[in-house]
Amino acid sequence: MSLSKIILRLFGWKVQCTVPDYPKCIICVAPHTSNWDFVLGKLAYWSLGRQAGFLIKETWFFFPMNLIFKALGGIPVPRRRGSSLTDVLIDKFNASTRMSLAITPEGTRARVSEWRTGFLRIAYGAKVQIVLAAIDAAKKQIYLDRTYQPTGDIEADMAAIKDYYKDMTGIKPENFTI
Repeated sequence: MSLSKIILRLFGWKVQCTVPDYPKCIICVAPHTSNWDFVLGKLAYWSLGRQAGFLIKETWFFFPMNLIFKALGGIPVPRRRGSSLTDVLIDKFNASTRMSLAITPEGTRARVSEWRTGFLRIAYGAKVQIVLAAIDAAKKQIYLDRTYQPTGDIEADMAAIKDYYKDMTGIKPENFTI
């Protein structure tokens, strides 16, 4: 048994995974209401013997944190608008034989009514499916149990994806809404 599984089990968390280990995919992770989501998500994915990169604010990339986050697969997100991280990530997917990238569509741990669409745009451009991953704190369960094939219709895709998360409870439930 991996150390990740032991740690999760020690704290009462379970991982339910029914999706294959795709060579390339976006992992849509919600609810994102606490910094603990990152720890739980990483442990859950490692417990499956899988690796995934993740997006994180560039302000976290200061010494020595930059070394830690890079080693864990972190990709800095610029705070300024206008830079096309989406295009960079599409190119990265297209140049890779294997790449999984976890993205929180809420974009923040605070309550937001509008989810960001960058993960959908990356999936469209790179022609990869989306693995829906949920951290349900009420059940202490982490799910990777659905694959979503994006259609190219942002509104319809977002509605379908949000529907999947409607019954999930974040670590800080007051910070989550679909």
